[in-house]
Amino acid sequence: MARASYAVRAETSRGRLHPEPEASSRTPWQRDRDRIVHNSAFRKLQYKTQVFVNHEGDFFRTRLTHSLEVAQIARSVARQLGLDEDLAEALALAHDLGHTPFGHAGEEALAHGMRASGGFDHNAQSLRIVTLLEARYAAFDGLNLTWETLEGLAKHNGPLAAPPPYIASYDATHPLWLASYPSAEAQVSALADDIAYHSHDLDDGMRAGLFGLDDIAALPLVGEAFAAARSAAPEAAPARLRHETIRRVIDVLVSDLVAEARARLVALAPPDADAIRRAGRPVVSFSARTAEANATIKAFLVTHMYQHWRVNRMTSKARRLIADLFSLFFADPSLLPAEWQARGCSDSAAVAIADYIAGMTDRYAIEEHRRLTDLSVPG
Repeated sequence: MARASYAVRAETSRGRLHPEPEASSRTPWQRDRDRIVHNSAFRKLQYKTQVFVNHEGDFFRTRLTHSLEVAQIARSVARQLGLDEDLAEALALAHDLGHTPFGHAGEEALAHGMRASGGFDHNAQSLRIVTLLEARYAAFDGLNLTWETLEGLAKHNGPLAAPPPYIASYDATHPLWLASYPSAEAQVSALADDIAYHSHDLDDGMRAGLFGLDDIAALPLVGEAFAAARSAAPEAAPARLRHETIRRVIDVLVSDLVAEARARLVALAPPDADAIRRAGRPVVSFSARTAEANATIKAFLVTHMYQHWRVNRMTSKARRLIADLFSLFFADPSLLPAEWQARGCSDSAAVAIADYIAGMTDRYAIEEHRRLTDLSVPG
């Protein structure tokens, strides 16, 4: 499909904080995507919780598989809308880099520990990773991604009236237009995230036995997809019927998103990417009916999955483990590895501790907790 006038373009890119010659064989956003895929924070997502802790089952989603699914959906939607697929993909692959071990339970524990030091926000941590913490290049800290990628990471959910401390401080030296909406590619990536986690959390919840096909039959949109799947294959085994239902849910959500975005883009008629940023409202959105259905699906998942007693037990343990780690390191920063002690001296102990813990995988956090609390385990 031809590139639309409102897609980001290499010739009008605001470039990189540290100037570099661009590659003749790749666009700036292909380079950004490749740098994201090759960084250590991306690899760690393989062992970071989505909903179920990694060791609970080999087939449940992790932050890595979730990010890959988001990227696939984002590319598909971006292509249909004539946007830059590579920027949409790069943002999708990077959007969860800042997540702690054990998902939102870990984030809540770190946010509590950091309450006197500016708090903790995984979106801000993603930006912190790609602009500061990754140390792969001799000439600069971070990955030196393009302005468009950094903008999309910082505000993919919309304008930031009260940005987290790190985003605010970064914006002071490298302005990211925090008061405006991001590019259409960033908006696509954000809603591809919604599509991915609604569909795969339904799938994982059923796979885990937290609820069944009959339980989702009354849900808007999902129930319709289930009825259509059962009508098309009445003799299908439950597992096949589950997969067929989820496939149809994704298709309906993507189709609705594309149709609504096209209608909004026709009405706005943006001549360039900056017109998207100045629009005053998102141009990539679900229809009102589908947005309402998504809210109902999310409420169902909160009740039947995220707050299920089995999930709550693991969440509670994970929250305590991360809180313990933070408290132990904060009480005695000399317990930190030497590299992180040095970071604490140049920054602040609390921030260095949060960076260290946030960068752990689930299993490394468990092992580190054992090393610090179990006398039978070598330090």
